[in-house]
Amino acid sequence: MFKDVKSLSILCIFVSIIIGALGQVWIKKGINNLGQLDFSSALINTYLKVFLSPYVLLGIFVYYIGVFFWLYALSKVDLSFAFPFVSLSYVLVFFLSWWFLGEHISILRWIGIMTICFGVLIVGKS
Repeated sequence: MFKDVKSLSILCIFVSIIIGALGQVWIKKGINNLGQLDFSSALINTYLKVFLSPYVLLGIFVYYIGVFFWLYALSKVDLSFAFPFVSLSYVLVFFLSWWFLGEHISILRWIGIMTICFGVLIVGKS
């Protein structure tokens, strides 16, 4: 199916990024559902509340699964090649936050995201 180990590694990098981005969005959704949190005086109770949230738990679990794909990729390619692809998680979280969480995205953020995509394209060609 895959012609070489590098292609499979790149696929694993992308899977890790997608899974990680979904995990981040679910964590944020869980935090949003909890309302106002008091991290200044009720630290332990607040963290218990956070870590018992179904969306937060799902997000952490999904994020954790992405680590396995990342570990495989790192065992096959240089970190200096793989790590720039992680910036694509910014792009994916950007779009998921806009679509799934309804966040407003300013023009400067759009420009920043396009810059990130261009940079990853350059690294990917190396």
